[in-house]
Amino acid sequence: MTPTTAAAVEGRSTLPRVPTRLAGQIAAGARMLSLDGHDDFNQGQISARMPNSDTFFIKNALCGFDEATPDQVVAASIAPDAPVDPLAPPELPLHQAIYRARPDVNGIVHSHAPHTLVFGATDLELRPVSHDGAHFTGALSLFTQTSNTVLDQETGDAIAESLGDAEGVLLRNHGGVIVGKSVRHAAVFAQVLERACRLQLLAEQSGAPYTWASETDVALKRDFIYADLSVRSYWDYAVRRVRCVWPEATTW
Repeated sequence: MTPTTAAAVEGRSTLPRVPTRLAGQIAAGARMLSLDGHDDFNQGQISARMPNSDTFFIKNALCGFDEATPDQVVAASIAPDAPVDPLAPPELPLHQAIYRARPDVNGIVHSHAPHTLVFGATDLELRPVSHDGAHFTGALSLFTQTSNTVLDQETGDAIAESLGDAEGVLLRNHGGVIVGKSVRHAAVFAQVLERACRLQLLAEQSGAPYTWASETDVALKRDFIYADLSVRSYWDYAVRRVRCVWPEATTW
């Protein structure tokens, strides 16, 4: 065993084991993102942690959303100088920074979903054209400092600062980052944002004047359509879709 390999194995052994249930949720979340068009080779991440934990768990760097399984989830620490699993994705600093900055966040999705990416390349303000836009109205920020892969803590911290207390942040020319109180919320709302961006871009493309929901309707939609119980039902539906396409997911 070479010194480099030995160090990698030793670093991995110091990380905690991945909880079975949480690993299954991360894998299922990845598969549902795939079904919703978030695939970009093996790029993009989905991660989760238990509340108040300094450890989180994330899809590894080698597998795509469409092939994620529970055993392809690795552990990581929010500490920048902690040992790193050799299979951890290179954009680990993005997740570390957000978890450090947002104790309320227990799930993160970063993907290159096409309509979210294109929307972030514009200066359009997201409008509640559909129900989907209601959740993110006034709760979506934009990061413009760079469109590059997030490889360092400084860039991760800058994105976390741009996110603030919002529900998501568009990375100019680089997709989106969506956060939630659980991995279920993050996965569902990543799909919600992609649809919201797609529908508004269609409205813009029509060339005709269009309208969007009032502030009163937005508040009502948030309280009903995107209440925790509703989000759980959307998650359960999406999991059923995953299991229809990939029957092996029934064992996760």
